[in-house]
Amino acid sequence: MSRIIVTASTPMELSELLAATSARPVPGGAHLPLHRAEMGTTEILFAQTGIGKVNAACAATLLCERYAPDLIVNTGCGGAFAGSGLAVGDLAVADSECLADEGVETPSGWRGLDLIGIPVYEGRGERLFNRIPLDEELARRAFHRATAAGFKAVVGPFLTVSTCSGTAQRGEELLRRFPGVCENMEGGAVAQVALVYGVPCLEVRGISNMVEDRDLSRWDLKRALGEVQRFLALHLEQAAVNRPGML
Repeated sequence: MSRIIVTASTPMELSELLAATSARPVPGGAHLPLHRAEMGTTEILFAQTGIGKVNAACAATLLCERYAPDLIVNTGCGGAFAGSGLAVGDLAVADSECLADEGVETPSGWRGLDLIGIPVYEGRGERLFNRIPLDEELARRAFHRATAAGFKAVVGPFLTVSTCSGTAQRGEELLRRFPGVCENMEGGAVAQVALVYGVPCLEVRGISNMVEDRDLSRWDLKRALGEVQRFLALHLEQAAVNRPGML
């Protein structure tokens, strides 16, 4: 039986998926709330990691060590950057992740981790600093399945930050550093751990807000999470039927 692990930071980012897959709580998750479902010959574990990079990395490491997944899917909500083609309620699919606020403030401005010269990952012929690659074929298939099912989706680079951008100016600053369509707080950490363990990783998020001057009246968290979980329930089911264990 193949195994997929789906991670998200909060209960609301998994609740509809748990209901759609009839997932049941399971012991053995240590500090992580963990649920299990089966689709054909595929076992799916749903794990609530907690917010931020440290929680996400801790959870992803525990899950890789304990359950040896064939695939990790990271999900939740995200903020869309201006010019991304995304709007509130759309889906964003990551073709790469970036640790977008880890670097050095210099007299001439911000610089990435390459200025320090110490990579966050070195192996398999790669030295990676801020950008973490994801499985582009997994991203492509998810994007095409989403659009074929009637979801509005965009695929592109994601930026992971420790401080959410609450101004348009901050969003513009991040985009000057790195290209990106979506901002989040966990994806780069999950992607980095998956890379270390050699596990393919897919990240799909629902857009809850634009990266602009913070105005909660323009947010729609419920819609964003409903759309992304509805898509992932479909994606997981079709993958289990058509190509067991593969997305």
